[in-house]
Amino acid sequence: MKVKAKEGVLRSLRKQRTKRKRTSSKNDLSTLSVDDFMSSTFNDSADSDNQSEDDTKNVDNETRAVNGDSANEGGDYSGGDNSDGMVSEDDEEDANSDDSVENTFDGYAHKKSLEKLRDTDPEFYKFLQQNDKKLLQFNVSDSEDEDEEDENEEKKEDRIHRPDHNLEVASDESDFEADDKPIDDRVVTLKMVKELQEELRNTGSLDALRRAVKIFHSALQRVAAPQDEDPEEAEFLVEGGSVFNAVVQMCVLELQPALKRCLKLPASGKEHIQLNKCKRWTKVKALLKPYFKDLIKFLDNVSSAQIQTVLLKHLHQLTIFVPYFPKQKRLLLKRLVKLWGLGEETVRVVAFLCILKITTNQQQELLERVLKTMYLTYVRNCKFMSPTTLPSVQFMRRSLAEMFALDEAASYQHVFLYVRQLAIHLRNGITIHKKETIQSVYNWQYIQSLHLWTEVLAATAQRSHLQPLLYPLIQVIIGTIKLVPTAQYYPLRFHCVQMLIQLSKQTATFIPILPFLLEVLNGFNFNKPHKKVSMKPLDFSCILRLSKSQLQENGFKDAVIEKVYQQLLEYLASESHTISFPDTVVPAVIQLKKFLKQCRSANYTRKMRQVLEKIEANARFVEAERRKVSFSLSDRKAIDAWETNLKLGGTPLAKFYESWNKMNLRVQAKRATDNDKLGEYNIPTIKKRPITKKNEGPVELFPSSDESDTEIGFTDSTPPNKKKQGTRGGNRRQNAQIAPAESADNEVDGGEDIVEDLKLSDFE
Repeated sequence: MKVKAKEGVLRSLRKQRTKRKRTSSKNDLSTLSVDDFMSSTFNDSADSDNQSEDDTKNVDNETRAVNGDSANEGGDYSGGDNSDGMVSEDDEEDANSDDSVENTFDGYAHKKSLEKLRDTDPEFYKFLQQNDKKLLQFNVSDSEDEDEEDENEEKKEDRIHRPDHNLEVASDESDFEADDKPIDDRVVTLKMVKELQEELRNTGSLDALRRAVKIFHSALQRVAAPQDEDPEEAEFLVEGGSVFNAVVQMCVLELQPALKRCLKLPASGKEHIQLNKCKRWTKVKALLKPYFKDLIKFLDNVSSAQIQTVLLKHLHQLTIFVPYFPKQKRLLLKRLVKLWGLGEETVRVVAFLCILKITTNQQQELLERVLKTMYLTYVRNCKFMSPTTLPSVQFMRRSLAEMFALDEAASYQHVFLYVRQLAIHLRNGITIHKKETIQSVYNWQYIQSLHLWTEVLAATAQRSHLQPLLYPLIQVIIGTIKLVPTAQYYPLRFHCVQMLIQLSKQTATFIPILPFLLEVLNGFNFNKPHKKVSMKPLDFSCILRLSKSQLQENGFKDAVIEKVYQQLLEYLASESHTISFPDTVVPAVIQLKKFLKQCRSANYTRKMRQVLEKIEANARFVEAERRKVSFSLSDRKAIDAWETNLKLGGTPLAKFYESWNKMNLRVQAKRATDNDKLGEYNIPTIKKRPITKKNEGPVELFPSSDESDTEIGFTDSTPPNKKKQGTRGGNRRQNAQIAPAESADNEVDGGEDIVEDLKLSDFE
């Protein structure tokens, strides 16, 4: 009976709450327009006030009824009209009471349901604890006045303007520097980096290493986040350029010493220590693996040469740890070889030092793979040659020769294979002799490969493993010279002759080089007049083939004579101490005398006559020393000792070449630094005058602004009637013969100089 009464009370309270919400919505003045507000009356509000007073009175009656019912739950119901199960008059009055009782029952039920939720679904209850603590901290006494307080607060907030909390404010890197208490605990500050740096420097603990590696990973992730990772889910957040630079600087400077302190390794000296025996190596290895990944990615994405140099120096310090990471080791070597081939000068050097150190630590495992990769990179970068790329190619050649010299037994297979490939290309060019096969030999990649193997055999001359490959290499070089022995390929001939001279000097092997140089003197007509005038001499260091227009320039003949002069002196100076020198130079002396008789150019004959004089003087010196010998020609050891003493004492030709070479190297260095400037080659500019008429007198060839030229004979004194007797060609020849004399007289007289310095600004 009592249960039904409670249900009726609750039912009536729910209906009354809905009515109250409707009346409150009707009395909401904020929703009314101006016209409705003026036309409406205020009785509703008064009625609502009266109704609220009645509701408060009914609340007391309802609470009394409920308390009375609860007190009589265990007794008998002895009422007249209540025995039939009908609702009494008190119950009807309770149905019109306020909804406070309903709120009381709902509050207790809500609290009990939350307590049951802890046992039935603990995961959901834990979720509520993390996200909505107010829901779990429910208070029954506070639930009665929630509606009225919410309505009052909403009305107040409607009248007060509040700015948006999500407004973005302009900031810079100084905000991150000065903020010691960031909003997010994951944000890395300069203070945090400094503290971690001091911890690494002083203790070198494993926890500090772990945090440093994670912060470095977060810094790289913030700069260029990979597709499979979200920067917002990182353990640390590195924001701002200053913090990023501080993190990188911390790892570069402090990580390697901290690793040594953590593993208890010696701070300096040879580091041939097995890290597997260290106690903490397994934990340190787990930290270094992601760090090497990040470091390789950083090298791939950095374009600044300075940053690349810093990172490569840091890698050079960590090379003792690289062999224990096979996958990262292959990726790192691949990237280092790429930087060795394409980087700037400092980057190339540091990258090669890293390759050399990593390879020597695991020479048997890595040497063959590294040699193959470096050789292919070298050939790929030698396809085109210029004065700017020549120093980098020379550095690659010398460094690669040093790599091949690490292990002659392992290098023999590579050298034999690649020299054989060069010989096959040469054989195809000789037998087929077509344009395609000739081009497969006469190109920079082929010539630079020959330069490389020449460097390798010259560097390993004192070792016996690679010396059997000396003869086939010399034959390939000589065959390359003889493939197309024309004047167009004189630069290529000089490159090959230079290789033979290097092999002869370094390996102490006699190679017949003089015929290839003397053939140039006797095979080309140096008396033929040139058709073009070149402003600068030709440089054969970056040329293999000359064009037809270059063959007609005067600079071509000058460069050829200069190159023959240089290589004759270099080769003969290297052979000047041998006991057979007077006999080997006899054919050279005969052909040089023949060239001096045929050539009419004073500049060319002067150089060749100087070479001839030095050869004859050195031959007389060797003959004089040879007369003092008492041993027989079959005593090889005695001959070697005699030649060594003569070489140490010095020969006339060797001394002359040494002094000349110093001056020549100085000139080449100046030419290399001032490559784009004209240097000391001043081109005269002639001031022209308007052409005079025939009846006014003879025409001046090189008119001057000074009248003193006429006194020396610059004007043509030939009468006009005699000039007409000759042909036009004769006049041209006569004018050509007069011009040099006139310029010489002008210099002797000391008149006004009409030659001006050429400036690059004149061409702009």
